[in-house]
Parts: sequence; C-alpha cells; structure tokens
Amino acid sequence: MTLTIPDLTQFRIERRDNGIIHFVFDCPGRTMNVFSNKAIHELAAFAEWLHRTDEVRGVVLRSGKPSGFCAGADLTELGVAYEMIVAAPEADRFDIAFNHFFPLSHAIRRLETAGKPIAAAIAGVALGGGCELALGAHFRVLTNSRRAIMGLPEHAVGLLPGAGGTQRMPRLVGVEAGLDVLLLGRTYQGAEALSAGLVGEIVEEGAEIDAAENWLLSQAAHGTQPWDRPDHVPLPHAEIAEAIERHRARELARMLGHEPAPLAILDCVEFGLVQPIDGAIRAEMSVFAGLIQRIEPRNMIRTMFLGKQSYDKAAKEGLLPAEVESAHAAIARLVEQARADSPGLRKAFFVDRGADAGPVQTRAGRDLWIRANDEAMIALAALYARCEPLVADFDDVARLQLDHALARSGVVPAYLGGLSGIGGLL
Repeated sequence: MTLTIPDLTQFRIERRDNGIIHFVFDCPGRTMNVFSNKAIHELAAFAEWLHRTDEVRGVVLRSGKPSGFCAGADLTELGVAYEMIVAAPEADRFDIAFNHFFPLSHAIRRLETAGKPIAAAIAGVALGGGCELALGAHFRVLTNSRRAIMGLPEHAVGLLPGAGGTQRMPRLVGVEAGLDVLLLGRTYQGAEALSAGLVGEIVEEGAEIDAAENWLLSQAAHGTQPWDRPDHVPLPHAEIAEAIERHRARELARMLGHEPAPLAILDCVEFGLVQPIDGAIRAEMSVFAGLIQRIEPRNMIRTMFLGKQSYDKAAKEGLLPAEVESAHAAIARLVEQARADSPGLRKAFFVDRGADAGPVQTRAGRDLWIRANDEAMIALAALYARCEPLVADFDDVARLQLDHALARSGVVPAYLGGLSGIGGLL
C-alpha cells in the first residue's frame, strides 16, 4: 500500500532500490542536530507512517551533519517550556509537563515497534536525546573514532533522560554500568561500547552507513527489541535494590540532597526496570514531569548550558569583559568569608560533608532546602547585599557569563544559579 510520506523539514527520507530507506536527521541552519519541538513531531509522524506502510524493508537512521548524530534537546526551547509550566496553576503543572515532554519518548517507542528493522549509523556525538533515539534502533553501528561518543549527560544540567534513556541504557549495559552513565556522566566509545552491548558493530569512519545497510539486508535483521521479546521478564526489585540504595547514599553524601536530579534518576531506574517498557517510560516521564517544575534544573540550564555557551564564545574570541573576571575573583573572596561564618551556608555550598552533616533534603522536598533554613537565608541575604554592588552596572550577558564562571569554579553551586539565582531567592 502506498502512503503519503509526511512533510519533513528537520529530517529527510532517502530511498534505495533495495527497499531500504534512510531517515536522515539534518536540522536546517544548525551545525549540530538537536531535538526541537518540530523535530519531535516530525519523528512521531514518520514513526506512524512506518507503522502503516508495507513498502519499507528496513530503515537506516543517520545524521546529515558531519558534526555528529545528535547533541540532545534544544535547551533554549526547554527553558521556554519551564516558564510555561510554572506560570500555570500548580494543580495543572504535572499534566502540562507530562503532555509537553512525553511525545519524544512516545515517538521513539512507536519507531521501535513499527515492525521494520532499524539500524542506527552513528558517527560523531550521540548524546542526550540523540543517544536515546539511537537506543530506539534495533541495531547500532558506531564508528571507531574519538568523535563518536554515546552518553546521557542530562544530570549535568539538573535533569534526567526523559525519552527512555533511564530504561533502555541499563537494560542494554546492565544496572551498574547504566547508573554510571546516568549519574556519573560515563560515555561509551569504540570497542568499549561493543563489549558493553551498547552497539552491535564498530567500523572505521565512513563505513557506518554501508554497515547499517548490510545488517538490514542480512538474515540477522529483525524489528524487535530485547525488552519486547515474548520471553522477556522485568527484573525483580530484589536484584536492583542494593545498587539503588548504594548509589542513593553516595549521591546524598556528594551533594547533600540539594540537587534533585540524581535522586529522580534513581527513582526512574527503581520504578521502571521492574515493569514492562511501556509502563517504564511512563514512570520515567512521571518523575521527569515533577523534576522539571523545580527551580534547580532551570538554574543549572541557565548557568551550565546557556551561560557556558556565552562565556566560552566570548573567551575564545578574546571578548570576555575584564569586569566579569574581576567580579568573579571578588565574589569568591566574599563567599569564602561568608561560608566561614555560617554553618548553614557551608552546607548549602557543599562544604560541610562530615558524617554528622547528613542530607538536608528528602526526595519529597519540593522547594529549595535553603529557603527553609533561617540561618542560611540570613547569611545568603547578607552575602548578596555585599556582592550585588559589584555587578550593578552589568548587562544581562555579563551577568550570565559571571553566573557561569561562579558555578564553573564552584564558588556558587549551579543549583543556586550563580549570583542572579541567589537574588531570585531573596
């Protein structure tokens, strides 16, 4: 049956005479592919088309960019979505967040259940949502290049992989190795990715597309994921409980409960691996929909992504304002003095880590712990009053660069959003 191919702008379809089609990710006007809302909706339309067509023998999923496969989500759009969610009545926020962000996870799920074998040809970076898309393929070919990296670094900006990454990664490489990816930023390349079971073949750069096609034309080609086979049984909770609690204790000791993302990731793994994948990806999105409402991810996206882009670009071009560097140094000295005078502030800034310090926030906490600590808030207000005059003449760009510098050097934790974020708390 011949069906109309969806109109695409972020992707394109290239047909081969052997019944294979190439679904090519190629965002116009960008040097690297990212998942914008438009790209997500196009992926979903393609997956639905793939379910209904009988013209396709197999699909090569690849990039049209020399820079790599896909770097993940469009974090600028994500920031806009955050503002939309928190502007809504509190009772509506969970549903809005779930419905806004679940389409990518749903689209990848529809892709892997379309009944056609899909092989991902990965050259360059496949990170975040790009890695999650690749995990939705039934076979992955990775180039043996230093540029070819697979990973899920969402924790670095206070988030979690919300398109099935917390579920497919540990199912493929094992729970312990999966948690290292999700919580510690471990990435896979070359032979290590092959031995871990993350990819099915390693080839030289330039040979990945042919290798993907060869698999699709082979007797080994199939369109069923390991977790969709009739004999698949979800893990019993007893098999993952010890690892979950050990990683949770480590994460609480590391960041004293201030950053909710690691705990949310552990919840996703704990709640998801014990059930079939369709329930698991919805459990993951339920946790994500709660996490995205919090201020910490917003602060971390601003300082560690948007701020990093601005800071690195200015530094590379020799245009970083001298006043940013001088303010950074002056604020570092003021923070050091303030921490010496306030135990609450030392804990908020990850300084007090003794055995008696303990976590300062539980998983149920919805607000920043520091707001509920009078001593810390008083010290924070006094610190801000001393720092703000140093940046009174800064424009928005300089403030963003300064906030990144403060977070990058550990002077102000990223979850607080730098000096601007502190001002927003008061």
